[in-house]
Amino acid sequence: MRADMTCIGFLSVAPVIEGSMSSYVADAVAALEAFDVEYETTPMGTIIEAEDSEELFAATHAAHEAVGEQTDRVSTFLKIDDKRTVDQQARDKVDAVEEHLGRAARSDAAEGGD
Repeated sequence: MRADMTCIGFLSVAPVIEGSMSSYVADAVAALEAFDVEYETTPMGTIIEAEDSEELFAATHAAHEAVGEQTDRVSTFLKIDDKRTVDQQARDKVDAVEEHLGRAARSDAAEGGD
């Protein structure tokens, strides 16, 4: 995979169930390993980076199916930023915001401060 990514997605896949969903989410995240994508899981979803939308859609479909195989109902949210004229990584977007802020784009509490 090239160093710079262009297609960035935000994916949230979850079964429609009561109780903990972490094992299902783990299965969805594990399914991404079969694809040429980079990803980072956050408390609210997973950021996925791919060279193109085809690979991103294939990876997210696999994540959706990994959860759907275990339950009768699955809810998937996918948001895509497919910047076709510029190579950009997800971190570049955060860096740009932090440059304007002049600090990290998180509260002190998020960093373990008071």
